[in-house]
Amino acid sequence: MENPKWNLLFLIGSILGGWLSSTVLKNEEPMHLSTATISDIKKLGVDFDGQINPSAIFGVDFATSPKGVLILLVGGLLVGFGSRYAGGCTSGHAISGLSNLQMPSLLAVIGFFAGGLIMTHLLLPYIF
Repeated sequence: MENPKWNLLFLIGSILGGWLSSTVLKNEEPMHLSTATISDIKKLGVDFDGQINPSAIFGVDFATSPKGVLILLVGGLLVGFGSRYAGGCTSGHAISGLSNLQMPSLLAVIGFFAGGLIMTHLLLPYIF
């Protein structure tokens, strides 16, 4: 049987890394976006508040709303299914698979990008 201790250490490191980046390495300066980008996200119903994660999408109020719970649940299911179906995550295919010249990784990365473009330009306007 495999030794699962590394999984726990990885999880603890991920939590500590997130905490460090959000507290010790936090930058209070607002993020700078072009006016065209701000205009585009405003058309989607998302107000730019100067943060890297807008509270209109990532805030507690949205995450606990029925719409937010549904979006997070469906998004999580799609990411989990896609990672399993593609045989790895996006960064694993893009970094490791492409550097090893693996054709399945190239096809997966093309699919990830195509899916991202479809989501951004076709589906996202209907969600928000």
